[in-house]
Amino acid sequence: MIDYKDSGVDIDSGNRAVELMKEHVKKTYTSGVFGDIGLFSGGFSLDEFKDMEHPTLLASTDGVGTKLLIAQKMDIHNTVGIDLVAMCVNDLICQGAKPLFFLDYIGADKIIPEKISKIVEGISIGCIETGAALIGGETAELPGMYSKDEYDLAGFSVGIVDKNKIIDGKKIKSGNVVIGLASSGLHSNGYSLARKLFFEELNKTCDDIFPNSDKSVGEVLLTPTKLYVRTILYLIERYDILGVANITGGGLVENVPRIIPDGLGVRIGKNSWDLPIVFKEIVNSKLVEEDELYRAFNMGVGMTIIVKSEDADKILKDINENTTDKAYIIGEVIEGKGVELV
Repeated sequence: MIDYKDSGVDIDSGNRAVELMKEHVKKTYTSGVFGDIGLFSGGFSLDEFKDMEHPTLLASTDGVGTKLLIAQKMDIHNTVGIDLVAMCVNDLICQGAKPLFFLDYIGADKIIPEKISKIVEGISIGCIETGAALIGGETAELPGMYSKDEYDLAGFSVGIVDKNKIIDGKKIKSGNVVIGLASSGLHSNGYSLARKLFFEELNKTCDDIFPNSDKSVGEVLLTPTKLYVRTILYLIERYDILGVANITGGGLVENVPRIIPDGLGVRIGKNSWDLPIVFKEIVNSKLVEEDELYRAFNMGVGMTIIVKSEDADKILKDINENTTDKAYIIGEVIEGKGVELV
């Protein structure tokens, strides 16, 4: 006779993982949550938003990519939980949507309850920081699907915005100013190239000390993705924000044009912001062409906002004095197409 455990699936470990994650999940609950862990679906009430003229739900889904391979090698799992939330809610906020709730998917070759709990701990940190409730998810033990100790993550977030207030870039005009919000590092994009550069070309290991740092290479590469929700919500309540672009895969050159009307482009000054140490080292290696740097990485700018020129200095000062973000004026909207780096 054989049972499920003989095939590689341990139901008891899955149940223990759920018990361990409950304390993290409940910390994220907001007034809209109803129901509890263990039901077949998560519930969220929209009563709080009944006074909106045209309440509109926006949704985003994403993952963390090959950054997970570094987390697995380092046996550090909470930071990628933060990344998972950031990759989803940072997209939502680009159109002005306030995050409401979040769901996660964790697939692993073997469920180790303590490891799963650490991942969910990170997810809960990201949710609390951005006001999203973690109302459900799936943890799947899939022997044979993943190699030993491997897992993958996916996230799904839903936000709400009044349809009349959606930020869609349609009001952007030539002469508008581009403000960049500093990134915390690589965020969660470009890791296949970064891993090849550091671990193959430069022969680094995760445990080596990162140049000009007191952290290891692995720790620097696992720096969590910056969460921009609070800052963007703060700004859209006070100013006329014309466009917001999350700088993810494709970098500045591919993401900023997504919000620019036809016939317009953006001129960006490459030396107008400070480079995080990870990008300084990548640039100093001279192993990646400059064009590729700005297509593969955020290069120190994790989010951009476009504003009227007469508001730019006031908004810049407000961000730097009253939020946790560091902001720079990095460019302007021009007649043309795409991104011109100067």
